[in-house]
Amino acid sequence: MAGMTERQKQWETIVAKAWEDEDYKQRLLRDPVSVFEEEGIEIPEGFSMNVVEAKEKEMVFVLPLRPEGEDVITDVSERLAASSMSSMWFSAAAG
Repeated sequence: MAGMTERQKQWETIVAKAWEDEDYKQRLLRDPVSVFEEEGIEIPEGFSMNVVEAKEKEMVFVLPLRPEGEDVITDVSERLAASSMSSMWFSAAAG
């Protein structure tokens, strides 16, 4: 796919392995940091990860952190544009 980043390619590899190997998928769901690191994706120290398996006819939303300070974004569309998850949801919902 044109314009795909290296991280997207790595995620694609992880997904393909999870689809083919139930044990791998369970490890990914249970301990995603270890699986990502095995695949060469460095996770910054102190960060946690949560990988969930999609279910048929279910949508998952991630509530972004509220910006700090007085410069809180009040325009919802501006805030969603700042969130990478919004574009993923809209493209998934359209497909």
